[in-house]
Amino acid sequence: MRRKEGAVTEAKKSTGLREGDAAPSFELPGAGGETLSLSGFSGKKLALYFYPKDDTSGCTKEAIEFNALKADFGKAKTALVGVSPDSPAKHDKFRAKYELTFPLASDESKEMLSAYGVWVEKSMYGRKYMGVERSTFLIGPDGKIEKIWRKVKVPGHAAEVLAAAKGK
Repeated sequence: MRRKEGAVTEAKKSTGLREGDAAPSFELPGAGGETLSLSGFSGKKLALYFYPKDDTSGCTKEAIEFNALKADFGKAKTALVGVSPDSPAKHDKFRAKYELTFPLASDESKEMLSAYGVWVEKSMYGRKYMGVERSTFLIGPDGKIEKIWRKVKVPGHAAEVLAAAKGK
């Protein structure tokens, strides 16, 4: 049986990035006026997590769980960044309200969200819309994706990412 030309390419497009792929580069505004880029984390691991919206129930729980483990991520030589399509001003309020001590990046254009394959069609109560698929990417010091979690369930997820960052 012959395979159609381009079948592998199409299969990869439909599933998005894979472990071992180079992480797409980015440069985004962060809370507090900082600029966050993939190259800025070169030489250390990066836990990059994508979430739908600041100050919603699941997103707040996820941010608080990651924040509680920030020191442990530091000991594992792993930086932590959250990304959503919210504005830097909304991130500032969200960080202040919950005393978050790690950076949040704003992708209002959704270019980075699309590059990572997390800007997807979703459905709720029969209504289809575009939104962020809660996902996390652990990126190695070499800029390659070490581990991907898609369709994340919040409870215990931050601890799971930390264990992977530690190599356990």
